[in-house]
Amino acid sequence: MAAAADMSAVLPEIVAAYTKKTGQGVKLSFGASGNLTNQIRNGAPFDVFFSADEGFPQQLIDEGLASGSTLYRYAVGRLVLWVPNDSALDLSKLGIQALLDPSVKKIAIANPTTAPYGRAAAGAMRHFGLYDQISSKFVIGENISQAGQFVESGNAQAGLIALSQALAPAMKSKGRYWAVPLDAYPTLNQAAVVLSKSKQQSSATEFLDFVRGPEATSLLANYGFSLPEKKSTGARPK
Repeated sequence: MAAAADMSAVLPEIVAAYTKKTGQGVKLSFGASGNLTNQIRNGAPFDVFFSADEGFPQQLIDEGLASGSTLYRYAVGRLVLWVPNDSALDLSKLGIQALLDPSVKKIAIANPTTAPYGRAAAGAMRHFGLYDQISSKFVIGENISQAGQFVESGNAQAGLIALSQALAPAMKSKGRYWAVPLDAYPTLNQAAVVLSKSKQQSSATEFLDFVRGPEATSLLANYGFSLPEKKSTGARPK
């Protein structure tokens, strides 16, 4: 199973709950949604693809590489500005303007070309009119997990990362965050789809059905994902 890097904390918990219920194991591979899309195009043997936006799964459907009837918008992601505990920045007061502070030498973001959260970060900075002033400070992660590692390790003084990372056990106690307003960046409608070449179509569909259920949706909410509007099974999100 291929999944966007922002799912690296919550999806193993969902899989554990699924395995406990069904006895079936699930192998996970995380990365930037765009990179995973290219791997699928090149024949990577995944069964399900969890993308950080619905654009990449839709491309695969259009190319005949995924089943349109299985497309499911499973969550809406949130972008946050995160700084480590030893930072003197007052995020509650400064918000995104904290990125202009002289103490911020490097800003970690995911690659806007391949990672939806990177694209969202760039969009937010343009929304607030900061992009051109601070783009020289960017440290680009291959995916949102790597961007988080850059700021967590001190290689950047601030990072625009996924709320799911900020709430994950690995980072929750190490820093604090400011939630970027939803109207400042393209909505991160996260979607999953069963891939056409999967040899386990039935099992893949069963897992997606589990993700729709109360146990999985509760876990997603714990990691800051909001639930999308209810869509009928197989309906293409508007």
